[in-house]
Amino acid sequence: MTKIAKRIQAWNVEADKLHNLTDALGVVKANAKAKFDESVEIAVNLGVDPRHADQQVRGVVQLPSGTGKDVRVAVFAKDKKAEEALAAGAEVVGAEDLVEKIQGGFMDFDRVIASPDMMALVGRLGKVLGPRGLMPNPKVGTVTPNVAQAVKDAKSGAVEFRVEKAGIVHAGIGKTSFTVEQLEANAKALVDALVKARPSGAKGLYVKKISLSSTMGPGVKVDTSSAL
Repeated sequence: MTKIAKRIQAWNVEADKLHNLTDALGVVKANAKAKFDESVEIAVNLGVDPRHADQQVRGVVQLPSGTGKDVRVAVFAKDKKAEEALAAGAEVVGAEDLVEKIQGGFMDFDRVIASPDMMALVGRLGKVLGPRGLMPNPKVGTVTPNVAQAVKDAKSGAVEFRVEKAGIVHAGIGKTSFTVEQLEANAKALVDALVKARPSGAKGLYVKKISLSSTMGPGVKVDTSSAL
């Protein structure tokens, strides 16, 4: 508890101040005091009610500066597509054998991609992959005939986003070792993707609040106009 208290006391941030995006990222980096390379997270409060079908927000965005993470990819594919997925860098590729492996507890992956003909098989894993947000979906490009490109995208900075019950989208936009310019490019790419994904049922102010934080750091409020 003492170590936590000292870390909090070392934070230098005005809790209620609205910062422009560039300054906010500088504050996040300055307050990242952990001994590891912390992730930088963005939280965007949208003017939607996800309980309604016409107010869902979901999609994928390619972060120009990458994520800083080593994304492990599992692919459901056969024959030539399986070979293409492996050549593109997928960690594990299979069909019935991969279903059995996952049913047996194997979960050493961060993204699941499937060719369309494999979805009947993948459907058996709905109760395992669904709650973890790993179920392949054509809306975010993880069900595709071009599995090789999907693997490359996942490895080079593709990030899925989905609005939560409270109308908030959380996503990682890089590491504190990134430059402010790299983080800013990623943050703007994500916000732009959210704006483009605005659902038909959203009324009034859409991007209501934005905040940034590192894994172990304080939240920093962002002036939404500077991120749009």
